[in-house]
Amino acid sequence: MGQFDPQPWKDPPLAGGLVALLDDVAVLARAAAASIDDIGAAAAKAGAKAAGVVVDDAAVTPQYVRSLAAERELPIIKRIAVGSLRNKFFIILPAVLLLSQFVPWLLTPILMLGGAYLCYEGAEKVWAKIAHHGASGAGEEKVQDETTLVSGAVRTDLILSAEIMVISLNEVIDEAFWSRLAILAVVAVVITVLVYGVVALIVKMDDAGLRLSQRSGAVATFGRGLVRAMPVVLTVLTVVGTAAMLWVGGHILLLGTNELNLHFLYEAVHHVEVAAHDATGVLGGLVGWLVNTVASAILGLIVGALVVLVMTLTLHRRKSKAATATATATAAATATTRTDGTIPAPPSRAARRRDAPADRAPRG
Repeated sequence: MGQFDPQPWKDPPLAGGLVALLDDVAVLARAAAASIDDIGAAAAKAGAKAAGVVVDDAAVTPQYVRSLAAERELPIIKRIAVGSLRNKFFIILPAVLLLSQFVPWLLTPILMLGGAYLCYEGAEKVWAKIAHHGASGAGEEKVQDETTLVSGAVRTDLILSAEIMVISLNEVIDEAFWSRLAILAVVAVVITVLVYGVVALIVKMDDAGLRLSQRSGAVATFGRGLVRAMPVVLTVLTVVGTAAMLWVGGHILLLGTNELNLHFLYEAVHHVEVAAHDATGVLGGLVGWLVNTVASAILGLIVGALVVLVMTLTLHRRKSKAATATATATAAATATTRTDGTIPAPPSRAARRRDAPADRAPRG
């Protein structure tokens, strides 16, 4: 009979298993880190393609808080940012992922429609600048309640965020479903934080400048510089945003027509781009990119101008007629109002009979 060992656990085989487990965890951690790096790189690449819309989003949003008290600006921007995240995660992200998974052929037409909208927005801003009138005239601003203001800003953000997400999706369309989901989620969060962080800095820049200007020395000079720079910053953002919208929109249309087997526009631009690249030596890469960018912006301006013309001849004209009819009806009602503010009742049948001309021929 063998000798009984009172401590059978004194040399357990757990050490080797634990080392193997830790080794597996390390491998998984390295794989996860590499995956995160890949997702981050893909998100950065995808977000860069939407730079034009991002700049325009950052330029548009400060307009919503211009008429607010200074202490309400940041809370309103926070509410708009939360609404933007809801737009991206609950509406746009599910929609674009389902489209990319089941009907990916629809993405190019949808992207081109979005590109045409960007061209329209850019061309409309150019036309407003040329014609010296904006979407809302100066001095006509009226203070809105915060709920209405936030709702309007979130609706505008829905359009711009949809463009950002579709443009980003187009860059990662070949990734697996869960990779697309992770990349677009990262893009959604980063873009929202970036846009509304910049917006918060912009709208508080003049307040910070005013506070600094009340001090002395170089600090006061810097504060006054911030206050003077505020209009310049907004103007530069508007110009850059408009140019970027035309460029991005035109480039989307250029690539889309090529993917839909309408190659002549893309091939013409590509031919000029290659010729400029070959003719400029060391600067060939930069010059070729500029040629493509300018050509895309010109295409965007042409398409946008055509859309503006169509909208002016149809939708805007109907709105103008409706506004004119409303104004005429209001003027007529005002003209018949008594000085005491009451509206006279229509004359009775007897009064109308009494006031009728005496020489009217009697009825036969």
